[in-house]
Amino acid sequence: MGSAVGPGGALYVAESATGKILRIDPKSGAITLFASGLPTSTLGLGGGTMDVAFVGNTAYALATLVSKESGGGGSKDGIYRIDSPTKATVIADLGAWSVANPPTTTIEVPSGLQYAFEPFQNGFIVTDGHHNRVLRVTRDGKVSQVVAFDNVVPTGITASGNNVYIAESGPLPHSSQFGQVITLEPKQPKASAVKELASGAPLVIDVKFNKERGLYAISQGQWPGQGTEAGTPAQPKTGKLMRVNKDGTFSDVVTGLDRPTTLQFIGPTAYVTTLAGDVLKIEGITGPAYGK
Repeated sequence: MGSAVGPGGALYVAESATGKILRIDPKSGAITLFASGLPTSTLGLGGGTMDVAFVGNTAYALATLVSKESGGGGSKDGIYRIDSPTKATVIADLGAWSVANPPTTTIEVPSGLQYAFEPFQNGFIVTDGHHNRVLRVTRDGKVSQVVAFDNVVPTGITASGNNVYIAESGPLPHSSQFGQVITLEPKQPKASAVKELASGAPLVIDVKFNKERGLYAISQGQWPGQGTEAGTPAQPKTGKLMRVNKDGTFSDVVTGLDRPTTLQFIGPTAYVTTLAGDVLKIEGITGPAYGK
């Protein structure tokens, strides 16, 4: 699922089904185990260890749909600090906070589905794709709501300066009409402070800046359609890497990707992880900064 660029410029990838974080050498593709023993989900909706992030040399993991409140096991839905290769400490119980502070939208899982997180200022910013909101978490575990949306399904996230950039998959059936990238400044916690940057792609699932500050997003691809269970991934080999244009459109960079889940840049190279367990290297992603 989620990924991050960590110490030494390596790529770190979260395996939601195994509760592991893997370190990948971006040049050779060599894989080593970085951490294990993190939560896994027992539900058919996905979940488990969803994302990884670094603050300095300290790693953190995001887990969801693993608590009793979500119908999963006995772990906590929240942010874990990685203390050693086999030990982690919960620093924020997002599931318990979500149960105590429900959204106004219709929900099925009281603890939410925390999808992705990113270091931001003195803590983290977190998307909840089920409760349709963005949370802010300090490193001492204090949780607050930044903004609540209608049914837009916020997914991947990145931060730059005082702003955060969010991918939105849109409501079922995740049509191109609702897939978009937005930005907001958390100091202005109002939906009216949200600015749409681009739209027109199905199941937009992550967003990142490249080395030259160009803004890129990935679409997981065409959703199977009406009547398909929520949480079902896109159809194989319909995903794509896209550039976000100043005029509010996306430009396709690479098409035919097989259900991509997350995007990172190391220099001029994009690294895309896929639901099938592959890490793809896409070289030569250069261009001007977003808006130029």
